[in-house]
Amino acid sequence: MVIIITGASHTGKTLLAQRMLEAYKYPYLSIDHLKMGLIRSGCTDLTPEDDGLLTPYLWPIVREMIKTAVENRQDLIVEGCYVPFDWRRDFSEAYLPSIRFICLAMTDAYIDARFEDVKAHASDIERRLYDGDLTPERLKEDNRAVIRGFEGKGEAVTLIGGDYERTVAALL
Repeated sequence: MVIIITGASHTGKTLLAQRMLEAYKYPYLSIDHLKMGLIRSGCTDLTPEDDGLLTPYLWPIVREMIKTAVENRQDLIVEGCYVPFDWRRDFSEAYLPSIRFICLAMTDAYIDARFEDVKAHASDIERRLYDGDLTPERLKEDNRAVIRGFEGKGEAVTLIGGDYERTVAALL
């Protein structure tokens, strides 16, 4: 089984991936680690700020890694925000039964009520080097875009609107 975990910024994708790794003992691939490896190695001129260009750059690599894992009957957790809304078009019907898709997004009300908590937990699993430009409005815009994009392609989005721990635990 390959589990794809994607969603908006600060929704706990990495936390969920870590919990799944611990629960299932599946290997875990961070798309952010792949991104930084390619950037730091000089294999691309893209930078961490090139969000709009990173998905089309990274997804073909990640997509083929997922196919390889499915073909080899290997379990894998793939986590990161660089998953296109129409990701399913890249897989034939033979692959899809072996892929579990999870998308996380927060509601506006959750962000309004818990913004300081979201910021406080931003580095629970991995240390964020810079988060100074994070605002409630920017976070809401990102979450709305993720919800619109994935739901627009028929994907289910797990909305975080109340008890965060209960929402994440239900996904394990």
